[in-house]
Amino acid sequence: MAGSAGILGTTLQARQRRGGKDRPNILWITSEDNSPLLGCYGDEQAHTPNLDRLAAQGIRYRNAFANAPVCSAARSTLITGMYACSLGIHNHRSKAQIPESFLLYPEYLRQAGYYCTNNSKTDYNIIRKGGKAWDQSSNKAHYDNRKPGQPFFAVFNTTLSHEGQLTEKAVNRRRQQGVLPPKPRIAPEDVKFPPYHADTPTVRRDWSVYYDNVTLMDKEVGRLLKELDEKSLADDTIVFYYSDHGGALPRGKRNIHDSGTRVPLIVRFPNKWAHLAPADPGEWVDQPVSFVDFPATTFSLAGVAIPRQFEGRAFLGARAAEPRDHVFLFRGRMDERYDMVRAVRDRRYRYVQNYSPHRPWGQQYSYPFRVMPSMGSWYQAYLDGKCNPVQARYWQPKPSEEFYDIESDPYEVKNLIDDPRHAGRIARMRDALKRDIVRTRDIGFIPEGMFERLAASKTLYEYAQSDAYPIERIVEAANLAASRDVSRLGELLAACDDPHPVIRYWGATGCLILQKKAERAKSKLKDLLEDDWADVRVAAAEALSYLGETDLALRTMKPIIKGKEGFATLAALNALDFMLDAGNVSLDRILELIEGAKFKNVSSRMVAYFNALR
Repeated sequence: MAGSAGILGTTLQARQRRGGKDRPNILWITSEDNSPLLGCYGDEQAHTPNLDRLAAQGIRYRNAFANAPVCSAARSTLITGMYACSLGIHNHRSKAQIPESFLLYPEYLRQAGYYCTNNSKTDYNIIRKGGKAWDQSSNKAHYDNRKPGQPFFAVFNTTLSHEGQLTEKAVNRRRQQGVLPPKPRIAPEDVKFPPYHADTPTVRRDWSVYYDNVTLMDKEVGRLLKELDEKSLADDTIVFYYSDHGGALPRGKRNIHDSGTRVPLIVRFPNKWAHLAPADPGEWVDQPVSFVDFPATTFSLAGVAIPRQFEGRAFLGARAAEPRDHVFLFRGRMDERYDMVRAVRDRRYRYVQNYSPHRPWGQQYSYPFRVMPSMGSWYQAYLDGKCNPVQARYWQPKPSEEFYDIESDPYEVKNLIDDPRHAGRIARMRDALKRDIVRTRDIGFIPEGMFERLAASKTLYEYAQSDAYPIERIVEAANLAASRDVSRLGELLAACDDPHPVIRYWGATGCLILQKKAERAKSKLKDLLEDDWADVRVAAAEALSYLGETDLALRTMKPIIKGKEGFATLAALNALDFMLDAGNVSLDRILELIEGAKFKNVSSRMVAYFNALR
């Protein structure tokens, strides 16, 4: 954890009250859904002259990461200076209360005299009572509105490279407006792309368009930098450029690998503040950093005390901490689809623990299937048997663990988890991941449908920090469940009897992951259909569908699906879809089950999906 608040000299406190030229302005320029596919990061297909120039003037981070591979959870981590999974705000498009005493980072900067603006995306996943994060947050927010001599912290976010800009409608509109060239800069037949993508005309088309969208994004970065020059502010402003996570094409955004979490990060220091830079202009920095570190780093550069609850480490400035040897990454629910993945990544290797190995990497998310033609094209190629093993595995159940050597395998297609040459390193990274999970008291191990009831009158964070949340025992149960080790079925049965509902959930989930190999658990799973917690009943019911008890499973799910526990309902709908894929239930029976039920939010997308299968 970063240093405690209040450790500032009286001279610095006086500077903060005055505001003025002895503190840097800080400008964050952010883009959406783009991995380091830039000229300055060595991508020969990219045309990014403005970012290339910025990189020559600044420093580039080779190992910068979004802690989560989707916008809301990544931004939740940024705005709080804490891992989203420490606060219970790690699921995409969810809301959870955070402690009232935890201010958002711009609030601390404002208290220190900075003028703080956000133009304009928020998407923070949080509920807070009172408080105003920004001086301005809108598509008109600008540092121009500060008081004379007041330092500013400003965020400008561009959506030009977002996955939603790949639709035929968006591309045609931009071409008609002259924003995009009449023809792609790189012809689809000439574009190069990762080996995990199916080689279809539609996949090639999306990659071609994506590179043009990145060029548009680069132009917007150039405009913002030019504006800073024209206002004679460049000499007083430290500039950050980064993207909100990887992407935008399939297996990018929403994916825990480099394609979804590694981001470009360029930092430019004017001469006045060059002494704060860890390297000379144009040089690389190999130190691993992640979004949780960005607020602490900004405070270090601005001379602002770092709050006690921040989980990030400053990597620049007077209060820079000891460099990390790895970063901690997480993935939870994406839109209407549940999954749980945790990972650590150092300068060369990635270790991944899949806590839902019975689910594939690629699921039927409604939004990307709607906006990215390549998603549907790749999936159809898989169904048609036109994918090689590397391309096919995205649509297949995951291994329990993954380990990659990024240096020799940058696309992470060769899982080395069973390679004896790496056994020692894998063990060390496995231990590091467990330490990160326990240290942060990771809330992602709790099914979303249990949140409100377990927290009761507290916030999820407060609940998870208490002895009521036995995180070490829960992690042991989850690791056991994910292992697919049938020899340990007896331990899973013991977990099914545990007094704590989260451990019972992982016991039932472990039986589900074993599917037909869990025959000996049948009686215990039937007992769990009477459990007091809906998420436990759903996991047990789906497990029983693999053991010839589909009718019993559906009878259990029916009141959950038609009940008022929204996230438990969503879990049940997800279970039904995988029961359908496995041939355990017919579509007609699912449609009969959901008929007449009222669904809200992401659950309604699942129902639309089932109806579309008619």
